[in-house]
Amino acid sequence: MSRLNFKLEAVAPGSRARAARFRTLHNEVLTPLFMPVGTRATVRHQQVEGLMESGSQILLANTYHLLLRPGPEVFRHYGGIHRFKNWTRSVLTDSGGFQIFSLPNARKMTEEGASFQSYVDGSTHLLSPEKSIEMQRAIGSDIMMVLDQCVPSTVDYATAKQAMDLTHRWAKRSLAARGDSPQSMFGIIQGACFRELRKASAEALTEFPFDGFAIGGLAVGETKDEREDFTEFTTALMPAHLPRYLMGVGTPIDLLEAVHRGVDMFDCIIPTALAEQGVCYTSLGRMRLGRGVYRLQDVPLDPNCKCHVCRNYTRGYMHHLVKSNEPAAASLIGQHNVAYYHQLMREMRSAILDGSFMELYRERREIIGGEDTENPSQGPTKATRKPKALNLGDYEIHVSAEGFASLRQKSSGEIMHSVSRPDDEAARLYTDQSRIVERVLEHGEELVVWDVGLGGAHNAMATIRALEALAEDASRTQGFRAVRIVSFENDLDSLRLALSHPKYFKHLFHPGPPELLKNGRWISKKMPLSWDLLEGDFLHHIEAAPAPDLIYYDPFSAKVDSPLWTLETFRRVHGRCAPKATELFTYSASTAVRSTLLGAGFYVARGAGTPPKAETTIGLMRPQPTRDLLGAEWLSKWERSDAQGPLGERPANWETLIRQHPQFRSV
Repeated sequence: MSRLNFKLEAVAPGSRARAARFRTLHNEVLTPLFMPVGTRATVRHQQVEGLMESGSQILLANTYHLLLRPGPEVFRHYGGIHRFKNWTRSVLTDSGGFQIFSLPNARKMTEEGASFQSYVDGSTHLLSPEKSIEMQRAIGSDIMMVLDQCVPSTVDYATAKQAMDLTHRWAKRSLAARGDSPQSMFGIIQGACFRELRKASAEALTEFPFDGFAIGGLAVGETKDEREDFTEFTTALMPAHLPRYLMGVGTPIDLLEAVHRGVDMFDCIIPTALAEQGVCYTSLGRMRLGRGVYRLQDVPLDPNCKCHVCRNYTRGYMHHLVKSNEPAAASLIGQHNVAYYHQLMREMRSAILDGSFMELYRERREIIGGEDTENPSQGPTKATRKPKALNLGDYEIHVSAEGFASLRQKSSGEIMHSVSRPDDEAARLYTDQSRIVERVLEHGEELVVWDVGLGGAHNAMATIRALEALAEDASRTQGFRAVRIVSFENDLDSLRLALSHPKYFKHLFHPGPPELLKNGRWISKKMPLSWDLLEGDFLHHIEAAPAPDLIYYDPFSAKVDSPLWTLETFRRVHGRCAPKATELFTYSASTAVRSTLLGAGFYVARGAGTPPKAETTIGLMRPQPTRDLLGAEWLSKWERSDAQGPLGERPANWETLIRQHPQFRSV
């Protein structure tokens, strides 16, 4: 039976995120939680009182460093670390395995343990599982970690397996060395970036009566995507009735992603280490307080934070401390960063308990991973003065009065998504109307989506994010229909410009767009989803591209990009779609465009409105009962119109062609 009396309180709908509580020897702990790192029995630049006020529940301490200084006899004299450092809440001690890993040229690994030379006095020590646990018992921590062999996550299979097997043998010895101590102990799952080894490690260690389990061997060389994939894979192998701890991670966005994947506990030096560099984490993004933009800002570091620092100091003062290299800068910024981390964990816990975690996840992931995205400076900065850096080729960044950014073609003056927020318009007109999320749950062949007019990739990314969010829904057990997005673009400077300014285009915070630009293809690791790029004139690719099931038709307007709106072009598209029941979605609601689609053979329906348009347009290969087909009212309007179309060359029988279209037979 676990010494922690762990109680799982809730799992978030659509996620693996968990809220739980457990009791150590010193206090009740609520999860998810972040543990500040106090390697040498102190969190750098922080006082106990500040850590208490910020809500720290568990502090980390390191067995390796405390073994060398002050040594076990000091802790035995004081009765443990709690009285020694005047800390009344919990302490978790790392075993020292990672520090041994960090000394590749100054230690020797054997079955018995790791021999190394002290950096304090040059003496030689053997850190064995028994020695590590003996030291952790002297420290008196609430949670002890087994001694493990950590290797880089990029090692070969044989090396990873050898280290994993040694870790399992050491885990058994560590557990035996605990004896009758009331202290809890966690096992550490290893296996580098090999699923087979992670599975084998989890199966072996869960046979032992540990009080919780940690994921080790990550954040040591793998990519961010690999870390997230292996975190998700490993948590699924861990017991649901015990706490899960991801060691050495990480930034706020890392914590958000890992909580979403089922992790309960974290530690990292980042909040205090980056404070020494003047870096502050806030609800508005990451701030580098050495920047001159903060010099005259008479506001708190974070308007949404109630910590001691935000209640009493301004950004201007913190900027001064950073520029003056004052030690107080690291102390105050670190105090705020720790408070911010704890507040983020509390907000995630609350959202898990009330069922709104996925909303918080989608909202926060685009902000907390970025640099000061709102930039609330009182005067213009280099990023808002319209410098040359905000344009590339024939494109420039346009910031609306409402504060959202779009891309503007300089030669025509036309702005992509000039009135509505681009992300909102992309979701409303294309992702939502196409019902693509529902379609991937249906059985069938690969679903092909044509994204005509890639631009800043808003439409493609809206679809990718919607599909990957579906794949992240842990409650779904059925498979997914494969999806292939094919984007067409003749001038990639628009996407290159957007990618170079992530502050304005947060939808591009994803591995897909840069990979697409580099290799012409990106493949999702979360579901059967691929994204291809066909560069050049769309008219040259129509017959060669795979036949589409859905078409997002979003090139520049007929005035600017007239060849893509002609009757001939739409007839070629119609011919490529047959015999599929393809649906085409476009932002235009003009009579000329609708009549051109009708003349090309499409059925035409009203699409969802988006400001300032009350309607948009849907072209259908076959009439659908769920679509609002144009009827007598529209036909009457067309007959009175001065823009009857079509765009391009007009056939001699044009009026007859429209009036006798099958969708008007009952009119």
